[in-house]
Amino acid sequence: MDLSILRSNILNIGSKIKQLLPAQPCVLCGSMSDDGLWCAACDDALPYLDASHCPICALPVPGGATCGQCLQHPPVFNRATAVFGYTFPLDKLMQAMKYREQIALAHAFAGKLAQRIDKTDLPDCIIPMPLHPAKLRERGFNQSLLLAGGVARELNVRLLRNACQRVRDTPPQSALPWKERKKNVRGAFRCDTDLTGKRVALVDDVMTTGASLDALAEAVQQMGASEISVWVVARTLPHKETIP
Repeated sequence: MDLSILRSNILNIGSKIKQLLPAQPCVLCGSMSDDGLWCAACDDALPYLDASHCPICALPVPGGATCGQCLQHPPVFNRATAVFGYTFPLDKLMQAMKYREQIALAHAFAGKLAQRIDKTDLPDCIIPMPLHPAKLRERGFNQSLLLAGGVARELNVRLLRNACQRVRDTPPQSALPWKERKKNVRGAFRCDTDLTGKRVALVDDVMTTGASLDALAEAVQQMGASEISVWVVARTLPHKETIP
């Protein structure tokens, strides 16, 4: 069967299944939604990052040029993709997923992230941001692994769930000044998998300064990765930035 016909049939089946599913209250406005966890109107109001942005760190930049920070201090990773700006109400949804065990949100965000990825330039494998064992015991799940697993299934890319470990239980990045975050995660990760010549995508929920992802990228690079992409659901924006 022609591949385009197969895709069309799959989409039609998905549409019919969606029509059969009962409506549910939108997690944002409470109105009944036939479009998933949040309704179409609330989806339109979410802070999608559709403006021109730096191809390396995903911060909004006029014309989509590489930003000054990445020119002066390029990160280890080669490029970043983000779906949303980490602002209201997206930030509340992310916090509900991460701290109130709203696991269904992880599956919804994974779908959004998979839609944003360039399907013509997929990596060889996907690696989630690891949690330290102590933090994993405390939280009970790794939201980045849930996101990475969903994206891997959507894109049919190999998931390396245990390729990297967090070997230092560092203080939360959110509790530290921006300038201290890079120092906080230095040497925090270890990669035990041979990635020689592999193109790798690192998946996390939110990127703020990018320090944690850059430290993880360094561990991955040391094991031979030839190209490293960063895929995140949300990107924290400087206060002066707004999303059109």
